[in-house]
Order: sequence, then C-alpha cells, then structure tokens
Amino acid sequence: MKSLSILTTSFYSVLALGAADWPQFRGPDGRATSAQSGLPLTWSAGQNIIWKTPMPGFGASSPIVVGNQIFITCYSGYGLGEEVKEQKRNLRFHLVCVNSADGVIKWDKSIPARQPARIDNATDYVGFTAKHGYASSTPVSDGRIIFTFFADTGVVAFDGNGQQLWAANVGTKTQGFGSGASPILHGNLLIVNASIESGDLVALDKTTGKEVWRAPDVEAAWNTPLLVDAPGGKKELVVMTKFKVLGFDPSTGTSLWNSAGIKTPMYVCPSATTADGIIYAVNGYHGPTVAIRPGGRGEVTATHQLWSVNKGSTVSSPVYHNGHLYWANDQGMAICVDAKAGKLVYQERLDPPPRDIYASAVAADGKIYYVSREKGTYVLAAKPKFELLAYNIIESDTSVFNGTPAVGDRQLFLRSDKYIYCIGKK
Repeated sequence: MKSLSILTTSFYSVLALGAADWPQFRGPDGRATSAQSGLPLTWSAGQNIIWKTPMPGFGASSPIVVGNQIFITCYSGYGLGEEVKEQKRNLRFHLVCVNSADGVIKWDKSIPARQPARIDNATDYVGFTAKHGYASSTPVSDGRIIFTFFADTGVVAFDGNGQQLWAANVGTKTQGFGSGASPILHGNLLIVNASIESGDLVALDKTTGKEVWRAPDVEAAWNTPLLVDAPGGKKELVVMTKFKVLGFDPSTGTSLWNSAGIKTPMYVCPSATTADGIIYAVNGYHGPTVAIRPGGRGEVTATHQLWSVNKGSTVSSPVYHNGHLYWANDQGMAICVDAKAGKLVYQERLDPPPRDIYASAVAADGKIYYVSREKGTYVLAAKPKFELLAYNIIESDTSVFNGTPAVGDRQLFLRSDKYIYCIGKK
C-alpha cells in the first residue's frame, strides 16, 4: 500500500463537507433531520426522478452525501438470489462514488470477502440474511476519508479517489441475522459497534486504523452508536443492547452508566436519537421507548430515566421533531409520542399497509418520510396529528428498499437493491 502521506494530497481537492451534506447514517449528528426546504412531496417512475443509476450489486446500506458526490456500499458475486453455496467464495464488497448532479458512477472499488473464515462460518443467503444481504452498514466521511464497515471482513478506509488507505479487523464472528451497525466519527476516532463480530465497541485511529480502545459486553446490538451532549460540555456515547441502554466515554471507551431498556431477551436494531440534552431510545418491537438524561454514573434507571412508554420498533429508528418522536414499526403503524411527557399522541396504520419498514424515519421540510421495503414511501406531516400527505411508489423497480434516504440540496437520494435515485422537483 502507498504511504498515507502521498495519498492525503488528493483529499482536500476531492471532498469537503458542507452544510447540505449528509455524511453518515441518519445524516449530520445521526438524528435523521435536515433543515433543507423545497424537498419533493410526490414522485413515481415518471415523475420527479432527476436520475436513476444501476448499482453494481445489492445492499441495505444508506447513501451518504459529501459535496457533489454520493458514496454507497453494495455487494456482488453471491447472495443475489440465485447463487449456490459454492459461489460464496465470489462474494465481494463495493464502495461506489456517484456524481450527485447526473448519477454517473465516478468509480467503483471492490474488495473480496474475508477468506476462508467467511466461507466456513457465514450464514448462507437464506432467512433473515436474505432480507438485507451482506452490505448493511452505511459509510461515514470526515470530508477527506470514506470509512466503510463490512462485518467480519473488517473496516476499510478509502480516500476520495477510491484508493484504499488502511484496513482493520474488529472481530471475526458472524450471526444468522448478519451485521447492520454503521460506524461514526468522534474527533480522530472512528467508532464501530462490533457487537456481532466481537461483542465489543471498538475505536480506531481514523488516520492509521490502529485500535485505540475496546469496550466489551455489547450484546445483541445491531444499532449505530450515538454521540450526545452531556452536562459540563462533555460528550457521551450511547448504544442499546439486550436489556440495557449503555453510556460510554467516547474518548476512552470507559463505561459510564446503564439504564433499563428492552424487557425481553431480544436483539436491538433501532438507533437512539437525542434532542435538547435528552436521549430517546426505542427498544425493539414491544418496547419500551425510554427517555434518559445523560450525565449519570452506574445504574441510572431510577435517577435519569425520565419516562417509559410501551411502544417500539423492530428495525426502524425514530426521529425527533418539535417536541415529538416519530417512527413507523414493521407492522405498518405510524407512531407519535410526546417527547416531554412520554405520552402516545397517535398510532395509525399506514395505507396501503407496508410489508416491513427497515429504513429510518427522516424529518425535513415539514415532512416525515417513511420508506417501506416493498410498498413505497409514505410522506406524513411533521406534526402531532396523523396526516398522510403523499404515497409514492416507483412502479418499475420491484426490488427491495432497505436504505434510509439521504437529503441533499433540495433532493432526496434513495437506494433500492438495484438502483440509486435522485428525487427532486422538476
């Protein structure tokens, strides 16, 4: 590999984060909100699609937007619905760079899946793995480097021209549900929830890929960690696990606090969100959804958990907007909770009923966007009264939509298993 000092000369001319960027899973700060206006309300195969681009493989990850480029991951060679077991050795992971103006693929860099452990231990493309495949983690960028996470194959960093800078292994285990958590950045650290791969949270030096700290006992957690503001101007790192919501020092990995979360021994997929100094965590299908004040130490359920309501979500994450939490569960119910009082405001069934919703809710331009896996996108008014503003389906694309849409300059970037779309007002 070329030296890092040589490769870094291209970063600044290729990438630069701006106010309209969406540089990680769920956008700036991981909250799935945008101040953008003029976003599209309606679209279809023949309406308000600026461009669509075929992808070199399938994927459940979400696109990110950095300047005038979109970065997205996918996989090829195996797990496309027709392959036999022996072809698992052909599995490859891709990082794709797309021009946001016209959808042209600028470059496509691929790496092989880890061999032979991936072949010996990985679950076949069946069951829950087949629901989202092998590229479920969304990249993150600091405006110079793009960081990807490909489960037990590892964490791989690329520069803006697609040159690989470093690779790091954070664990070699696999699981029947596959992998799903996305990496985040904190200062010079890249933080990865490797619950499935090693049972740990792992922080890597973003420049070299060397391990800085590792926090153990992160169990059954498919969610992306969240950085929150704590008292005294400090930051805390939040991740949800089986039975507990956990708080860490993001600089050292030191365990700070834990609060009661999911009541049954299940996996936790939804990622937490935060607003006005409060953490909001949706814990699994049966819940509960809880509000927690950061800054505690030890077991803080009695002292820092503000409320709990028995509503939840199996996969999709919530969004906060103007004093309320919004999300849609896999039963097709749109839910709104008063974030201060912890009271259910509404629970209404989306129509037509979606099969499943894996994508996170996104709040922007007075709207809440819910992308279902197979039944299109529902657009609701971002207010504490149920109002379906639009229902949009791209009739020509019958593949699965797992990714959370990214918000660009008055546009949405939406990916399916086959295409990435730029949706905007024409």
